Amino acid sequence: MARIIKNKPVLRSCTQFLHSQASLIFPYTSTRSIETLAFEEVRSPSHKPIPDYSAFVLHGLIGSARNWRSFSRNLASSLSTFSPPSDWKMVLVDLRNHGQSAGVSGLHPPHDIVNAANDLANLVKARDWSWPDVVLGHSMGGKVALQYALSCARGDYGSAAKLPKQPPWDASFFRENACYEFMTHFKPNEQLWVLDSVPGIVDPEESNGDVEKVLETLQTLPKTIPSRTWLVDHLTNLGFTRSLSEWIGTNLKKEGEQFTWAFNLEGIIQMFDSYRKMDYWPLLEHPPKGMEIVMVRAENSDRWDQHVINKLESLKNRTSDESEGKLSVVVLPKSGHWVHVDNPKGLLEIVTPKMASLS
Repeated sequence: MARIIKNKPVLRSCTQFLHSQASLIFPYTSTRSIETLAFEEVRSPSHKPIPDYSAFVLHGLIGSARNWRSFSRNLASSLSTFSPPSDWKMVLVDLRNHGQSAGVSGLHPPHDIVNAANDLANLVKARDWSWPDVVLGHSMGGKVALQYALSCARGDYGSAAKLPKQPPWDASFFRENACYEFMTHFKPNEQLWVLDSVPGIVDPEESNGDVEKVLETLQTLPKTIPSRTWLVDHLTNLGFTRSLSEWIGTNLKKEGEQFTWAFNLEGIIQMFDSYRKMDYWPLLEHPPKGMEIVMVRAENSDRWDQHVINKLESLKNRTSDESEGKLSVVVLPKSGHWVHVDNPKGLLEIVTPKMASLS
């Protein structure tokens, strides 16, 4: 198997999880009759009925929207007090097979990165939202964000606007994918944030196998778990760190006297396999005009081989013309892979000024 593994804003985080038409739930949920992703909303402390901007926040493998709740709350608050201040809506998504989206029967296979990105577009359409100004994805969520960009470029989600002109590139990749000026849905001057996610193919021979070990271990566990304490003790006895074991335990939900997984394990394994195989280097080599792709690499992350770091740096330093967008590469100091936990303040200081520049 492939390798795995000082004003606070008003948090209006009603989980939006509607299987069919239902009554209005304060403050944001409206009726709909199709099944889409579960999500939460975090808003800046503003009285505006409609925010100035919106951002999608995408978690990583075996994660959920709530993992990013605290950071998103602080980010919304920071943007509201930055100069110039702006009002943001953060949409924290439970990706398919994760969190409350694991119970959505309408999210059909194949469980891969392409369909995970399609789910985002379906959510926008079902809610009748404007397309997001920013998409921010961590780990596997970073690749979902990159795929979302490419799928928009191909017109997979329909045409919200006509393509302005033919692409200036000759590369066959862009002829095949019609990756023009970020084309159908993203408006000019948009941002795509990829947080500690290797953009190319992940070779299991070049990685430490930690995620694969986690998933293989989860497959050996009984379908019902006696308690979180039992799970944490069992995993630590198998050699996993206590912090990792406790984090895995947050994915349990109680059913009667026992616990079951809140995620769909087989679907998650399929998504990781897809994540490992997807390659988005061509997109980084030719960012669409009007768009900035920001690659954030954690200083102490174990996900990056030196040749990948060197390739990113060479692309960052390459001179590009006005026909293309921009690629930025930023190193988050004093952080491992879990950027929002290891150094949330540092990450906030990186993200806030760039997002504020859109206003």
